[in-house]
Parts: sequence; structure tokens; C-alpha cells
Amino acid sequence: MGKVDVWLKRSYICLLSVLGILSLLLLGFTLFGHGHLYKEDLTDESIVGLHFMYGISTVILFFVILGVFGICKLKKWALIVFAVGMTLGCLFMLVNEILGLANQAVIEKELKKHYLSILPLENATESVIDSLNEVQSYLQCCGLDQGYMDWNDKIPESCLCAEESINPCVVAPKTSDLFENRTNGQPVMIYSQPCLLFYVELEMTFIQIILGTMLAFTLLWVLSVVLCIIILCQMSQKKETSTVVYSKEAKAGNYCNLVEGPDADCT
Repeated sequence: MGKVDVWLKRSYICLLSVLGILSLLLLGFTLFGHGHLYKEDLTDESIVGLHFMYGISTVILFFVILGVFGICKLKKWALIVFAVGMTLGCLFMLVNEILGLANQAVIEKELKKHYLSILPLENATESVIDSLNEVQSYLQCCGLDQGYMDWNDKIPESCLCAEESINPCVVAPKTSDLFENRTNGQPVMIYSQPCLLFYVELEMTFIQIILGTMLAFTLLWVLSVVLCIIILCQMSQKKETSTVVYSKEAKAGNYCNLVEGPDADCT
């Protein structure tokens, strides 16, 4: 078995350490997201996404441990399994990233269809309304498709215009619930723009960030596979041994008998 370059070995271990840390962070992020969404109505897409994140983080962590074991114990079988498994993982990730980039228009259309299915808002679940209230306050909008009219007369306070609002506002209809506890007769300003476009744009930005993160992750996978293959090539090289050549003219060498005097003749 050939000798592995020490700097190559250290670089490989450092890269595996980075992948291991990132996989643990991904697993923790998935657990946190699962706990945050536990009380909400999980859709089939959300469940599939969570299972995908669990699977990716667990598989990465497994191969990282296998790669560290292989390089520390110089086990060729472990490094071969690591290289094959990570190569298949890279291909899987690249296919999903290409499909995600190619189908962004379809994803955007499906997101709009999903949010429009919530209408009318008066029949929406409590979790959906709470989530929409947070979005309205953050994005400074009201309603989904037709603005505040999607709420009919039950316009929530999250639609109220803030003093530092950057989006346009309009006067709320006097029949809305916002005027129940008001006696001064002053107009109530609410956001005029619906949230659907902002909502979809925010979701698409989040998806693009995920795709970019997956691409960076995949590049690290590819680098780890390249280093692993180089290490396997070095381990497969045979050690060069010096060849012993016999010659009849070779002499045993001059030597002296120690018991004789210093002037003894050495032959």
C-alpha cells in the first residue's frame, strides 16, 4: 500500500469536518422548522420537504463518518464506499437543482394557486389567519388578491398603515370592524396593495437561496470525492523497494582483528 501525502490527508479531514458541521446545522434547522410547523396544518409538500431535509442531512453525516474512519484507519473499502455514495449524491443534487432552476415559472404558478385557494379569508383556519397577519404587518399589505376587500368587513388590525409605511394606503370602509371602538370619526388608513405578489416574491427568493445553498453544498461534495479518489490512487501505488544485486567481484570489505597490534595488515 502506498503512502498518503500528509497535507492531502489533512485537507481531506478538514473538508469532511466542514461537511459534518454543515450537516449537523442542517439537521438542527430541520428539527427547528419541524417543531415550528408542528402546530400548523402541514401540507403534503411541507411533509415531503421535511423528509427530504432529514434524509439529506442524515446521509451526509453517515458518509462523513465513513470517510473519516477510512482516512484515519487507511481502509480502502470505506473510502471506496464514500466515493461511490457521494458521487451518486452529487448527481442526485445536481438533477434536483437543474429541475428547480428550470421549473421556477411552474413553481411560482403553483404558489399563486395555493394561496388563492385560501380565499375567502373569512373561512380560513386560525393558523392561516395568524400567519397572514404576520405577513401583512411585515410586508405592509392587506389581503391576498383583491386587497382589503378579501376580508369583507372583518379587516384585521395588521392592515393598519404604520407611520413609516413605504407602501400606499387608502381609507378603510366605515363598515369594517376597525371602526367599532372609534368615536372621533377620523379616517382609518389601511394598506391598499394585496399581499399575493409580495408573498410569492418572498417565497421565490427563499427558494433561490435554497438552490444556491444546495449548489455550494454540492461543490463541497464534488471536492471531497476528488480528494478521496486522489487518496485511493496514492494508496494503490506499490512501494518501491531497492533491488539487491549480487556481484562476484564484490568484496566483504577490509577488516582488522582487534587482538592484533595497531600495525596489523588488514585485507
